Amino acid sequence: MELDRLDIRILRELAADGRLSWRDLAERIGLSLTPTMRRVKRLEEDGYIKGYVAELDEARLAGSMSVFVSVTLEKQSDKAIARFESEIALAPEVMSCFLMTGDSDYNLRVVVRDLDAYHQFLRRSLTLIPGVAHIKSSFALKTVLMRSAPPL
Repeated sequence: MELDRLDIRILRELAADGRLSWRDLAERIGLSLTPTMRRVKRLEEDGYIKGYVAELDEARLAGSMSVFVSVTLEKQSDKAIARFESEIALAPEVMSCFLMTGDSDYNLRVVVRDLDAYHQFLRRSLTLIPGVAHIKSSFALKTVLMRSAPPL
């Protein structure tokens, strides 16, 4: 399905505020209520809108230290990859995990309160996963930009 300018406006508005009422959304995009509701339902059914979430204050709840961790496995076999991915999914400190090309196999973003909490995460989680050969950590100094929606 091709998105038109009204679909794009709906997606932008909902990405900025997923709690908009139907009426407010309709006003902002310049449509009446029923066509707005139909369009949103179609965008949901077609998979452009995957769900609605609350944006939580990460720093207040989990800590303000973001650590980007490059992980290299001993082997890149299907079994080793599956095992790492299932184990890392159990660590609540891991906010995102990407299988990579290049020098490392995975890049993680880990959120913790402080350096001691990161040390505990390493000792009690990451270093215990079988097959991990190398870990490299980079500490974020400041969040410059974090978007919640792709370019529309």
